[in-house]
Amino acid sequence: MAKKVSMQDIADALNISKNSVSQALSGKPGVSEATRRLVEKTAQEMGYSVRKSSVSAGVVGSGTGNIGLIASDYAFSLKSFFGEIYLSVEKEVTERGMNLLIQSINTGARDNLVLPSFIAEGKVDGVLILSHISTEYSNAVIATGIPTVIIDHHHPLIQADAILTNNRFGAYTAVKHLIELGHRDIAYVGNVRLSPSYQERLEGYRLALQEHGIELNEEFVFSDVLEDDQDVTGLVQGLDVQPSAWFCVNDGFGFFVRSALQQHGIAVPGEASVCSFDNGMLSRLSTPKITTMNIDLELYGRKAVEQLTWRMQHKNEPIIELLLPAELIVRESTAKR
Repeated sequence: MAKKVSMQDIADALNISKNSVSQALSGKPGVSEATRRLVEKTAQEMGYSVRKSSVSAGVVGSGTGNIGLIASDYAFSLKSFFGEIYLSVEKEVTERGMNLLIQSINTGARDNLVLPSFIAEGKVDGVLILSHISTEYSNAVIATGIPTVIIDHHHPLIQADAILTNNRFGAYTAVKHLIELGHRDIAYVGNVRLSPSYQERLEGYRLALQEHGIELNEEFVFSDVLEDDQDVTGLVQGLDVQPSAWFCVNDGFGFFVRSALQQHGIAVPGEASVCSFDNGMLSRLSTPKITTMNIDLELYGRKAVEQLTWRMQHKNEPIIELLLPAELIVRESTAKR
């Protein structure tokens, strides 16, 4: 009968102390991340039986080994954006030896503050909230004491770590691109009431104009527009003076603006340039393809899980907001004035 592998056997194989092996396999502090991963790999190769809840970077051995992911029904429906973040989260959680429990939150659960059972019963070590549900709901999750990280949303009244896009700098970069092409009459299109991201993109738009000595024309700031074909078409066709360029807060608005301009007999990019945000499918399917700001969604998910595992071990540290960069992708919808 084969001898059962012990922690001492692993320690001898790696020429480290038995205590270091114990710390690495239990998820306790005291060893480096590189050592932890090496110990886990060696233990697996030698056939040492490790409890799943103990494996991984930063998971306390006495925990459940489970991570919860929740989002509104609406957020889960936006597969091209949040779907990619979810897949990245799932991959990162699995690689860390943990299980991912998922639940969508409908409007009834949201309004009545009904938490998923795995949160209410403490069956997870940490929670990821994907985008906005409601401030009250997020705070109900946080009030359970379970470490929580919010992805792509923040609010002054929500005291939780957040992984965000640097919306101000991204919008600034997009508008700067339009200015460098010679545009001065640049419109902003979005709905700031829908998301703090869109408010931040408005601030980046204003900053770019200000720093380039361009006076803001409030008549070109459309900050309460519905992301709807008819609403955008009515807006474009109702203007007495047309801007030469449009900065749209997301690719949906960019697609509708491009369509409305062409229906109105305004050539894109010959007579008007269009720039959007997110680098989603609509920006790539549009004719012409739309210049946009790319967000690394895989990085979003990875950083969210990294931050959550850190927070699980540092519950009393100050709240952290991590801003991820957006990158300009120049396509055919923008041209020199």
